[in-house]
Amino acid sequence: MKLALGLNSRNLPPAGCVATIGNFDGVHLGHRAVIERLAMAGRRLGLPVCAVLFEPQPREYFDPANAPPRLMRLREKIDRLSELPVDYALILRFNQALATQAPRAFIDRILLQALGIRYLVVGDDFRFGRRREGDFALLQATGVSAGFEVADTPSVLVDGERVSSTLIRASLLAGDLERAARLLGKPYEVCGRVIHGQKRGRALGFPTANLLMQRKNTPVQGVFAVTMRGLTEAPLPGVANVGSRPTVSGDATTLLETHLLDFDGDLYGRRVEVEFHHKLRDERRFRGLPELRAQIEQDILAARAYFARRTNPEPQP
Repeated sequence: MKLALGLNSRNLPPAGCVATIGNFDGVHLGHRAVIERLAMAGRRLGLPVCAVLFEPQPREYFDPANAPPRLMRLREKIDRLSELPVDYALILRFNQALATQAPRAFIDRILLQALGIRYLVVGDDFRFGRRREGDFALLQATGVSAGFEVADTPSVLVDGERVSSTLIRASLLAGDLERAARLLGKPYEVCGRVIHGQKRGRALGFPTANLLMQRKNTPVQGVFAVTMRGLTEAPLPGVANVGSRPTVSGDATTLLETHLLDFDGDLYGRRVEVEFHHKLRDERRFRGLPELRAQIEQDILAARAYFARRTNPEPQP
């Protein structure tokens, strides 16, 4: 997949494309259905598939204080999109110029001139341009005269509910990781490079691999049974804490700290993926390090019990 950073990039489709526009937060089953639909249109027309993303996401630009927690950082989105039949990803900087651009200018400059669009898939509630004046009907009407087709995104239902980033975010915030995994098509994960911490976990007897969450707020907080990929051929089980560590630091930095249950080695600088499987408890402040140490021991036992149940499920009556 070729990555185009802005409209002046050399990595834009040279001779037209089929495309979709969205946040792609989570790259969930609904997004995957859109990409598969685009890929079919691309094969029919002999054109590549392009995903158009905004950075920051529009809600983060207009209302940063109340923007919902991201499911994914941009790097994670690009990694997941690269696993799908996407040939190009165009990243547009969402700024005042883009936010105040007239809808027809958006269509002419981005869709027609930059991308040579021939087939476009967006939600029927998609709005764009100055004061959100552009809509699905305008795209359809312009497509008739400009020679491109517009289709709305298909609805994907899981357990009778329409898959969406909002629903996944609500599931994670409620601690329902199993439901989130069904909507995503895989367990929720956080990717990053292991950094040096303050070694407090090691001093307690539970060394951790630390990842910066690199976002203002997160859809997961608390203590979880997780697995880590990227170190060995098979994922490694562990216990992870996402939060600000109120007992030992209580600062504003949100870390993902993972204690691996059966691994001892140097992890610093390694790029890993942490998958969340089951919430054990909320993060809380303890009266001191002995109480914290005792709780971590209980968390480890609970995580081991969870993984044992996954490996050897109880027979159904």
